[in-house]
Amino acid sequence: MKLEKSSSKCGDCGNCRTISFDSNNHNHQQYDLLNGKDDDVDCVFDHSYDDQFFVPPLNFAMVDNGIFRSGFPEDANFRFLQSLGLRSIIYMCPEPYPEDNIEFIKNNGIKLYQFGIEGHKEPFVNIPNEAIREALKVLLDVRNHPVLIHCKRGKHRTGCVVGCLRKLQKWCLSSIFDEYQRFAAAKARVSDQRFIELFDISNLKYFPLSFSNSKLLN
Repeated sequence: MKLEKSSSKCGDCGNCRTISFDSNNHNHQQYDLLNGKDDDVDCVFDHSYDDQFFVPPLNFAMVDNGIFRSGFPEDANFRFLQSLGLRSIIYMCPEPYPEDNIEFIKNNGIKLYQFGIEGHKEPFVNIPNEAIREALKVLLDVRNHPVLIHCKRGKHRTGCVVGCLRKLQKWCLSSIFDEYQRFAAAKARVSDQRFIELFDISNLKYFPLSFSNSKLLN
């Protein structure tokens, strides 16, 4: 299996790349997602092929054309992120970016946008409205695509950004909350969902969403 740049363009942004697979190549690419053994079956990996593994970050998913979400990327995820052709990363934590990650984004021409929101647990939660709003402005600018949004685990802070984006895309609240809960799982927070429900999108309605088929509010 091999990776190739697609000649097709994604929506109107023209910046995104897709991954195509050569099924005729018998040296199949592997996605070592578990990186370990099954309890019942002994798994033996040929580490001579380690440089071929593409390991997505924790909680990785595609949000829309040119937009991805995840938990904090580690060294093992860098090769996978390279395949996305990222232009930007939106980082939602206050901690400094690790040196290895800084080196990775510099070497790949990726711009880092940091909107530091402290990690809190209920009931004492204060989600800064302005930080989410500024993150959305970066997210909505197709010149920053392809873009990855991430926090620590890709659950709460990232979930709030994506949830507010879905409001701009006219998703109903039940669908927004379903998506949020799918990533947060047992760690889902009522306060996050309440924040998304009350978030005012009116000041963002003039930012283009040309990467999606969604229409903005009039």
